[in-house]
Amino acid sequence: MRTAIFTIDTESYEAKKKSAAGEALKRMLEQNRLEVKAAKVLPRDKEVVATVFRQLADSGSVELIITTGATGYLEQDCAPKAVEEVAELIPGIPEALRAYNLRYSKKAMLDCMAAGIRKNTLIVNLPESAKTAKEDMEYILSEVVQVVESINL
Repeated sequence: MRTAIFTIDTESYEAKKKSAAGEALKRMLEQNRLEVKAAKVLPRDKEVVATVFRQLADSGSVELIITTGATGYLEQDCAPKAVEEVAELIPGIPEALRAYNLRYSKKAMLDCMAAGIRKNTLIVNLPESAKTAKEDMEYILSEVVQVVESINL
């Protein structure tokens, strides 16, 4: 399964820094035999993020897009808004992740993650923390693979 990982963080984007969460996700996905075509940092800009989602999904170059960061409730937290703009939402994925993360922190109720399908591509937002993003992806991985396989039959 061809995958792209994007950390949404303007400071890291401007400093051209790699993302700890993005690198942790990349290692974990590759260990699970998923092909990571890109692992990049994007600015917190809804239009930029939505454009990247559209281009990748519409071109068919990846079947899975994972984002980390920008999933809070502040105006600059644009990851879920970008998913909402370009994809048909699947509310169960972020609901399950919030419930899973509430076991560790009540702050999880403030996460505004989203997930959706555009063409044959699944898009999923994960939290910013490398540890939480990796654990969340491990938690949903088998279901994510199943969804991607079913939409690409």
